[in-house]
Amino acid sequence: MKTLLFKNTKISYTDSGEGNAIVFLHGFLENKKMWQEYVNFFSEQFRIITIDLLGHGESDCLGYVHTMEDNANVVHEVLLASNIRKAIILGHSMGGYVGLAFAELYPKNIKKLILLNSTSKEDSAEKKLNRTRAIKAVKQNYVNFVSLAIANLFSENNRTRLANEIEKVKNEALKTPLQGIIASLEGMKIRKDRENLLQENLFPVLLILGQKDPVLNYEESITQIEDTIAELVTFEDGHMSHIENKEELKTTLLDFFNK
Repeated sequence: MKTLLFKNTKISYTDSGEGNAIVFLHGFLENKKMWQEYVNFFSEQFRIITIDLLGHGESDCLGYVHTMEDNANVVHEVLLASNIRKAIILGHSMGGYVGLAFAELYPKNIKKLILLNSTSKEDSAEKKLNRTRAIKAVKQNYVNFVSLAIANLFSENNRTRLANEIEKVKNEALKTPLQGIIASLEGMKIRKDRENLLQENLFPVLLILGQKDPVLNYEESITQIEDTIAELVTFEDGHMSHIENKEELKTTLLDFFNK
């Protein structure tokens, strides 16, 4: 594990393997540990960087709002510290929002982008309202909020089958400080729409979606890549493809990395 200071805030990351650099970015309530199996698998061929985003894992909180741009700047600092000029960015859910912000701010530093259970669309008015409700809920009952939030990411038919995995994800999520949760909810709520980045076809994009994703509407999500060269891969499960569709995901990613 490595650390650096970003605006006097500790950032934790890992750097393993050698070859083309791939940055794995976790989602909301997750941390870099979620990628361990993927690091083991891919670091035989590639250089893999995993980062704890602001207020998650072993990275500290920066303030009361963690914008996607703040997190993108963190990613940029890690790449600078690691002497990496260009990287493939893979982001799960909120990590995808960060990847898009990074692509916009640092277009010369991105090779390819993978949006895993994520979207380039901004929050709808209803989603923004739900984020505000979530902030209220987590202040009232932290444990209850986190437990429910995690279970609701898996497709219904997987909630029993993957009960042990869900428990592990929940235990990691419960390590996220309250301020980190609120600051991320605030940041996601105000993030801008970045569909234009996909329309401009500036770099290869892979969109990976779950057909039964309880968080992202599948039909709505596929509209963002109409008339683009972005590739779409669909799995039949929920929002947690890295757990629900592990082996297929490894194959899909390896294909895209090597193209």
